[in-house]
Amino acid sequence: MTKILIVDDEPSIINLVQAYLKPEGYEVFTAVDGPSGLKAARAFKPDLIVLDVMLPGMDGLEVLSRLRRESQAYVILLTARTEETDKIVGLSMGADDYVTKPFSPRELVARVKAAIRRIQTGSSPSAEGSVLAFRHVRIDTGARQVMVDDQAIDLTASEFDLLHVLAENHGRVLTREQLLERVWGGSYFGEIRVVDVHLGHVRQKLGLPDIIGTVRGVGYRFDDELE
Repeated sequence: MTKILIVDDEPSIINLVQAYLKPEGYEVFTAVDGPSGLKAARAFKPDLIVLDVMLPGMDGLEVLSRLRRESQAYVILLTARTEETDKIVGLSMGADDYVTKPFSPRELVARVKAAIRRIQTGSSPSAEGSVLAFRHVRIDTGARQVMVDDQAIDLTASEFDLLHVLAENHGRVLTREQLLERVWGGSYFGEIRVVDVHLGHVRQKLGLPDIIGTVRGVGYRFDDELE
C-alpha cells in the first residue's frame, strides 16, 4: 500500500486532505510540527510527503533539508500564495512540487495521484522495464536506477523522470513546456522554473555537466552517445 505523510499544523487541513486521500486506498500518516514530521518520515518511510512550509518547532524547509540527506520520497510543499521565495528555495532544496494555499483538495489529490503513478510506472509507461544505455550513463527504468560509469546515482522521483524523458529523446531539444508536461502533467500550472532547478540538481549529481546541454532560448538536450 502506498504510504503518504501529511505534515501541517492546521487540523482542518490535515482532516480535509485525509478525507480525500484515504478513499483512494492510500495509507495516510500525519504530523503537526516539524520535529514530529521528520520523525514520522524516518519511522514510516512514506512514498510521498505533503509538507507545509510554515511549521512550529522546525519550519518545512529545514525538515526538507534534513530529509533529503536520507530520503528520496516525493515531496509536495504547501506554501502561502504570496511567498514566491519559499517556492523557489523549496525546489532548490529538493522539493518535487508545490501547491499554494488556499488550495483545492481535488487539485492536491490530482497532484498526489499523478506523482504516485510516475513513481510506480515511470514517466513513460511504454518504456517500463527497459534500459537506456549510453557511453557514460545507464538508466534502468524498471528499477528507476541511474548509473554513471558503474556508480549508482541517487535521484529524486522528479529528477529521475526529467533525465529519463531527455534520454529517451537524446539528441533532440525539448522545451521547458514539453518537459513540464511530460513529468508534471498537462494540468500543472505552477512555476516553470521547476524544470531548471531540478535539471541543475541532475547535472550536479551526475557530475557530467555537459551531458545535458542548454539550448539558449529553446530548452534542453541530452547529449551522451548511445552504446
